Amino acid sequence: MARSYFGTDGIRGTANRHPMTAEVALRVGMAAGRRFIRGSHRHRVVIGKDTRLSGYLLEPALTAGFVAVGMDVILAGPMPTPAVAMLTRSLRADLGVVISASHNPYQDNGIKLFGPDGYKLSDDVELEIEAHMDDRLDAGLAEPEQLGRAQRLDDVEGRYIEFVKATFPRQRTLDGIKIVIDCANGAAYKVAPTVLWELGAEVVAMGFEPDGFNINQGCGSTNPEAMASQVVAHGAQLGVALDGDADRLVLCDEHGDLIDGDQLMALIAAHWQESGNLRGNGVVATVMSNLGLERYLEGLGLDLVRTQVGDRYVVEHMRSQGFNVGGEQSGHIVLPDYVTTGDGLIAALQALAVIVEAGRPASEVLRCFEPFPQCLKNVRTDSRALQDSGVKSALAAAEARLGSSGRLLVRPSGTEPLIRVMAEGEDEVLIEAVVDDLIAAVASAESDTGDEIGSAE
Repeated sequence: MARSYFGTDGIRGTANRHPMTAEVALRVGMAAGRRFIRGSHRHRVVIGKDTRLSGYLLEPALTAGFVAVGMDVILAGPMPTPAVAMLTRSLRADLGVVISASHNPYQDNGIKLFGPDGYKLSDDVELEIEAHMDDRLDAGLAEPEQLGRAQRLDDVEGRYIEFVKATFPRQRTLDGIKIVIDCANGAAYKVAPTVLWELGAEVVAMGFEPDGFNINQGCGSTNPEAMASQVVAHGAQLGVALDGDADRLVLCDEHGDLIDGDQLMALIAAHWQESGNLRGNGVVATVMSNLGLERYLEGLGLDLVRTQVGDRYVVEHMRSQGFNVGGEQSGHIVLPDYVTTGDGLIAALQALAVIVEAGRPASEVLRCFEPFPQCLKNVRTDSRALQDSGVKSALAAAEARLGSSGRLLVRPSGTEPLIRVMAEGEDEVLIEAVVDDLIAAVASAESDTGDEIGSAE
């Protein structure tokens, strides 16, 4: 069934433009509230947000929608996405909502929904909610005496801080370690520096002065170079860059060299295997994870299971098959022993635990494998070009050229009219040539139909 509102990670768009309008937010609240009202108890929903100006537009509209159908609303204010997932379970809420566009610029915003178990909603449940979002606004309204109430949760920051600290080994501290933490002027601007300081670290904070407009602007996990330069300037042992809603991260070592999600998954999986805590005999990642990660895990006798792009698909496979380490190359690290979605701060603490235990510099601990050269380019077109006979022939030829020494991935984007072409292998010159040839084939196929295409990005 075609989706009208929900994408791969909730509903997302430009603020105050469809679908990120107050009306749509109101309809989400009403439709989701009706879907999750079950039984005669007082139903409750937790709403958190990041620091975007448009949060002031969407939060009251969502609140009105939930209250109108009889749900009580607990307002958490600016808090990381994983904090809302945790609070949804902790407070025995029926639903959790995050108002955030993650790593996007301030002009965008989004709405993500979590079930009472703290996990993101399935495609089927999102479609059920969508089916009622265009109902009449007077449908399913609560009786006057059954209207919900809204209240602020005063101790929300303290609850999450203590929860995160409890994931760090009790017998360890961060005494003597200087850490640069970049909060992306986002949802973790208060809690992230506090967690690290209370565990004993000397903290150099940046990106902790949000003004509604500067979230992810020249900072955070999408711009980690700013954090890396501060690590070198301050002589820090580690750098941590979160994104706007703090569900993903990028690290850097004491030299300012960046560490991505693949390296973090390798580190955590190896450490947990050694301690007997790894479940599933491997890691769940996406098709974008580097071939070097796969080879490294093979050397440890572990599997790398790949899913389609999107942390929700990683989580779904982890839940169904019993894995407890997974994530994405971009820095979404999912550790369900602690939390039900990606949590950049908890992932950083797992890396720090290994560094502290090893007693060695981050540069010697965090880089577990040498990544294979990887080349990714895009063609602005739709997926029909992949059905062209010339493209199919070029794809077969590319796979033959790479053989067993590399990997090829050609897929349409889930969020934009793009076809993404990625190759990786031992020979950097070869993989770039393979990608360029495929990009040309796709462009030629589109040109043959008379349709306009964009340039490769």
